[in-house]
Order: sequence, then structure tokens, then C-alpha cells
Amino acid sequence: MPDRSKPATLAAHGGRIEAAASGGIVPPLEMATTYERRRQDYAPPAGYIYSRFHHPNWEQAEKLLAELEGGAEALLFASGIASVSAIVETLRPGERVVAQESIFWGTRLRFQEFAERWGIVLTVVPGSGLIEAIAAAPTKLVWFETPANPTWEIIDIAAVSAAAHKAGALSVVDSTAASPVLTRPIEHGADIVMHSATKYLNGHSDVIAGALVTARNDENWQRIRTLRGTTGNILGPFEAWLLLRGMRTLYLRVERASESAQRVAEAMTRHPKVSHVMYPGLPDHPGHDIARRQMQGGFGGMLSIRIKGDGAAALRVATATRLFRPATSLGGVESLIEHRATLEGAHGNVPPDLLRLSIGIEDADDLIADLDQALAQI
Repeated sequence: MPDRSKPATLAAHGGRIEAAASGGIVPPLEMATTYERRRQDYAPPAGYIYSRFHHPNWEQAEKLLAELEGGAEALLFASGIASVSAIVETLRPGERVVAQESIFWGTRLRFQEFAERWGIVLTVVPGSGLIEAIAAAPTKLVWFETPANPTWEIIDIAAVSAAAHKAGALSVVDSTAASPVLTRPIEHGADIVMHSATKYLNGHSDVIAGALVTARNDENWQRIRTLRGTTGNILGPFEAWLLLRGMRTLYLRVERASESAQRVAEAMTRHPKVSHVMYPGLPDHPGHDIARRQMQGGFGGMLSIRIKGDGAAALRVATATRLFRPATSLGGVESLIEHRATLEGAHGNVPPDLLRLSIGIEDADDLIADLDQALAQI
């Protein structure tokens, strides 16, 4: 692989990997959990000892992801929430976390659980209040998400990361909805990038995985790496292999989804039964100018709409679609529609009239027609 290959080319080839011994062009799947030590010094010949700590299939996907994000190193985990836990578990009682309010509800719930049980000080504020909150008291970790699920709020990565560093805090960005195709947070000053790799990185709705990418291989990162092995918070080799397979089409899928999402969002702004469209690609979105600055090639495949009606009406729309699948998750090749208030229940704060849309790779005209016919039923 030429040294100057562009990210889309690296992804298409599965990274800078050597051909299999057989000459096969697909990276091989290694299922072993342990490795022989036949040498006289009892050292493992390839450096692998036991698959709770190192595995060749993890490393292939990790190296590719680190390169796509412009980071020093990446680690895979058993799920997105597992990767969140890996960072928070490095904190000590009494240390303070500042988190954005409009983040994925599962992440917010995980922070609350750690705060209650571990004595971590948790401050949750609107995205617009992050910088002020960081400066208000000693802070160890700043966590934010951009675009933020499910409002698609945009946070200025450079500004918040600079405030975190001034306070001596770690800046962590959940970039699941953007993926490295659209945003590389490390280039804007973030210390660690988090992904629910289940979503766009895999892209086929058949793998649960999480990932972290660091700007520096420092002492804190080594603690995270050690915790992954000691807690067994690992990804299976087959899942890692599937993840790498999915990443080979990452750029095509994200670019197509972003183009279609822009068209769907624009169409929904004109629909008489839609009261509001949340999508950073729209000029009236509050974070549009920031998104234009820190996102390249599009504004992502995710949007939310609020319909003119109550929660029951929103549910009728979600279940009346024919192409959109009424299911949770996002980032797959198929388009999904979800009534977030039902999914989040008492833990969430999503309006009952909100529907979250994950745009896949179908024809945009077909998706718009499907939403039109579903909305016509309320």
C-alpha cells in the first residue's frame, strides 16, 4: 500500500495488511485463543500469548481505525457502552466529569451509575454550557458527542477541547454519528475518540462492538489498555473480522447516506405534518456553521423529525413505513425509524413527537415517498 494512499483507499483494502499465506485477498480469520511456545527461551514466536490480551484480528481493525482517525492507537471493545466504561473506570473517587446533556441516553445513564457507586462527581450541562462548566471547578474528564444523538446538536470540538486542556482535563468525543469519513476529532484537539462500532464502522447491523482511538499512547491510555484485558472487555475474533469487512465500504456507505439524508431533511422541512427537522446540514440548524467547519464531505446520515401530533401519532408513523424499518440502532445499509421516547422510557428526555431516522443506502426518492405515505396516515 503506497504511503500516501488516501483514507478511502486504505479502508477499501482493509488497511496496510500483508497478503494471507495462501495468497487470498481477504484478511484471514484467526480463531485461536492461545499460542504455542516452542522456542528454547519459551517466548511466543509472533508475540501472541493469550487472546484476552492480544489477537491478530483485533489488531488489523485497530490499526486501520487509528490511521483513519489520525490517532496513535485504537482499541476495540465488546460494545460501545463497554468502551465508555473503559474510560470512566480509570477515574478515581472525587474526580469530576463534565458531560453534555444531549448525548446518547445509555452513555448518560452509565455516567450516573458510576457517579452513584464510585463517588465520581458528575456535572451534566447543555452543550452551550460546556466551556463555562469546565472552568467552574477542577475537572478530570470532559465528554461530549457531535453530532449528538438524537437532537444532532453540534459541538465545537476545538473550543471545548482547548477549554478542557486549559483545565488539565481529558477531552473525549463520541464521534459515532460522524465516523472518520466526516470528522476526525483528533485533528481538532480531542484526546480520545469513541465509537459505537456497531453503527457506521461495521455498517451491516450484524456486529456489536465499541472502539476508542487516542491521540497519544500515554500513561492514561496504557491504563485503559490494561483494564480491557483484566476485565475481559474484549471483542471476539469473528466479530473483529466482520468489523474489518464492514470498514472496507465505510466511505461509500457514509457518503451515500449523507447525500440522501440531506435530501430527506430538505423534503421534510416542506412537509405540512412535520413541525421541525433536526439536521446539521440545514442552514437554520443552530450548529450549521460549526458543522461546515469541522465536518467534511457531508453532514451525516442521521436526522430527527418532530411531527404535528402527539406520541401516539408519532408511533403510527413509525409503524406505517414500508421501507424504513421500525427498529433501534443506526448506521446500517438499511434505513431505520425509531420512536426514541418509547425506547428511552423514564431515563430519557426526548419529546414524544420525535422520530429518529437513520438513512441507509436506498434511493432517496423512495425513502421520501415512504415517509410521505406514512405521514399521510395521521
